[in-house]
Amino acid sequence: MPLEPFEYLLIALAAVAAGAVNALAGGGTLITFPVLTAVGIPAVAANVTNTVALSPGYLGATLAQKAEILDQRRRLRFLVPAAALGGLTGGLLLLNTSEKLFRELVPYLILLASLLLAVQEPLRRRLVARSTTSPGHVQDERWTAVPVFFAAIYGGYFGAGLSVIVLAVLGLVLDDSLTRLNALKQVVSFVTNSTAALLFLFSGQVVWSAAVVMAVGAMAGGALGGRLAGRIQPSTLRRLVVTIGVIVSIIYFVRG
Repeated sequence: MPLEPFEYLLIALAAVAAGAVNALAGGGTLITFPVLTAVGIPAVAANVTNTVALSPGYLGATLAQKAEILDQRRRLRFLVPAAALGGLTGGLLLLNTSEKLFRELVPYLILLASLLLAVQEPLRRRLVARSTTSPGHVQDERWTAVPVFFAAIYGGYFGAGLSVIVLAVLGLVLDDSLTRLNALKQVVSFVTNSTAALLFLFSGQVVWSAAVVMAVGAMAGGALGGRLAGRIQPSTLRRLVVTIGVIVSIIYFVRG
């Protein structure tokens, strides 16, 4: 769909902000998705475009923890297929959701994502408190694939807050250090998002001009966020993004 130069500028600025926010605290989708719909892109197409444009960011986060990931190859054998299948299922559900129904779900999804972001730090502290210096084991870790599959469905459908959900699931079912659980979370999030993004590439719903602008902006924002790390408190930024998300969800509720 044709967009005005000023609308591309808004999308680019939102993507830069989202890239920086994701690098520092998470929750970038709560910035980019509302902007995409605000410039007139239909809700389903906006969500699809957002997923495709921001998916490269998950790769960088995954590669950053390569050592911890490769040390858990056995777990990846059942978590990766679960994440891929869940992401594909969520993506198919989105593409088969009518525009009217998805717009009705949007305020609830944004509010849910905001709440997930709000509990991210308490969840992290809880996992740190129970983490150990050496990896633990459960009787049969393959069952972890079941809750990961359902978390991935959500990720393929909307995506915001996916990392928080996955980390919570892994923390509940695996007795391990936070560092190793976080590495698994990165893989699951990357596979989930990438699988949905690959499906969306052939959906005809991607607004490519906006996606390219967003991808460049998000990469620039990620680099900016990396430089700002240590200067901005992630907790402060997280509270700001949560506040924005709640306000946006209220606006969607009022607008219907």
